[in-house]
Amino acid sequence: MSLSRRRALQALSIIPAAGLIGALPRPARAAEFSLKYGNNLPMTHPLNIRAQEAAERIARESKGRAELAIFPNNQLGGDTDMLAQVRSGAINFFTPSALVVATLVPVAAINAVGFAFADYDQVWKAMDGSLGAHVRAAMAKVGLYAFEKMWDNGFRQITSGAKPIESAKDMDGLKIRVPVSPLSISMFKALSASPTSLQFSEVYSSLQTRIVDAQENPLPIIQVAKLYEVQKYCAISNHIWDGFWFVANGRAFDALPADIKAIVSNAINDAGLKQREDIKAFNATVQADLQAKGLAFSKPTPDSFRAKLRDAGFYGEWKGRFGEEAWGLLESAVGKLA
Repeated sequence: MSLSRRRALQALSIIPAAGLIGALPRPARAAEFSLKYGNNLPMTHPLNIRAQEAAERIARESKGRAELAIFPNNQLGGDTDMLAQVRSGAINFFTPSALVVATLVPVAAINAVGFAFADYDQVWKAMDGSLGAHVRAAMAKVGLYAFEKMWDNGFRQITSGAKPIESAKDMDGLKIRVPVSPLSISMFKALSASPTSLQFSEVYSSLQTRIVDAQENPLPIIQVAKLYEVQKYCAISNHIWDGFWFVANGRAFDALPADIKAIVSNAINDAGLKQREDIKAFNATVQADLQAKGLAFSKPTPDSFRAKLRDAGFYGEWKGRFGEEAWGLLESAVGKLA
């Protein structure tokens, strides 16, 4: 099943979900295995729409022996809280972004290396292949089981107010808001920009008052936060790709019967593949909508950005931080970076 345009646009909603709307109604006989899944997105987001389908499939294929209750929209706390809860076993599943996992497993941030991925073909070649397996093995060492298929959080794009971003030279001195991420700060400094870390709640007002001139986020975030009202230009830079790891408490997942583990794994991995297609189509819809609202788009090639990062020593530094093995797996999917 694919998402309709109307359902996709509903995914832009950030209205908190009321109560446990993701949970399946309990059958007359309580499930033998009650599984709790927390995330930070509204139920209207494609991630939760597909997770709900996975929950229904788990209940159906297990003949009611297992049920997956979805707690959306930070009902169980923020990302740090939920990461701690899944590690302790208070919840069974969580979908953190790779950058959130990186606070615990540093190599998990490797998919966010600047201008590494040219397109989704390269992303999935890496994350469904040897690089993804390497990161999953690192997560297993801290008690997290990561399912094989990563879910999509999208490529990040750069918006600006004063001038379009056509090449790396347009980044010189650009005051740009970035998230609190050492990798992001390092990248924009290497591009000769002036990065400032701000909470997302401050982005709109900071752009409006020109505390910063630019910001970077996936297109749906630019849309939902109405950043087009305070920005004129958007470069489809695809400078960072990030995704959601669907992780489980390792001990609890291993303790499930083999047939239940297979049902849960198949349902979650298949739902993740569908969610990827949803986000891909959704981004195209959002770009058209943003253009209609007056945001001017450009599509710079990554060559000048990669050259600037290479000359500044960015790739060499992060190759050292991530290690030869992980870096080699990344380059096997995207080509030579450092």
